[in-house]
Amino acid sequence: MSSDGFLKQNVEEELQWDPQVDDAGIGVAVEDATVRLSGEVDSESEKEAVLASALRVRGVRAVIDEIVIRRSPGRKVSPADVARDVDTTLRCTSGIPQTVRANIHGHDVVLTGEVDWEFQRRAARRAVQQVRGVRQVVNELRLTARVVADDAQTRIRDAFHRHADIDASQVHVEVDGSRVILRGTVRSWAEKWAAANAAWASPHVTEVDNRLLVQLS
Repeated sequence: MSSDGFLKQNVEEELQWDPQVDDAGIGVAVEDATVRLSGEVDSESEKEAVLASALRVRGVRAVIDEIVIRRSPGRKVSPADVARDVDTTLRCTSGIPQTVRANIHGHDVVLTGEVDWEFQRRAARRAVQQVRGVRQVVNELRLTARVVADDAQTRIRDAFHRHADIDASQVHVEVDGSRVILRGTVRSWAEKWAAANAAWASPHVTEVDNRLLVQLS
């Protein structure tokens, strides 16, 4: 079996393994370690789960997304239904600050306001993606202003050295105020995400520019 054929098999098996993914309608093609995904899913959150599953597989250089979100054949959900359910979700989901606001445009949602942490931005987006009738979520949430720290670069590097999934010797950290730029090479997309998440955990960071390159062995 060719290397692309082996990679295709691994991606398909990972999609089957992930309980968040219904792989029955997903097509997988691989050329030069680049994975092309096609087919239909029921929601944006399911689409993101499919993409994340493929990127987790060792040896994947990049993923081309050709997945479309199918229209539900069930009861039509009105924009008023979407607005009500999004408001309830934001108020009742643990970990989402009350500073988050949702602007409803038909079946699209724009999140605005300020939160303290990147994980809160992601949590708000994930929660709203699950609301029935939501087609797209645009995340315009901002992080609150941070105090610039002289040792921010050192502390982020220390976090990389502590992390079991990051080869800190291959990652270069630049800090410009509250903005962090990551350069260098990593062994997988999972390592690239791990580095970004470690940088986001700094209390002095409001932006992470992840320029790490996935270098296949």
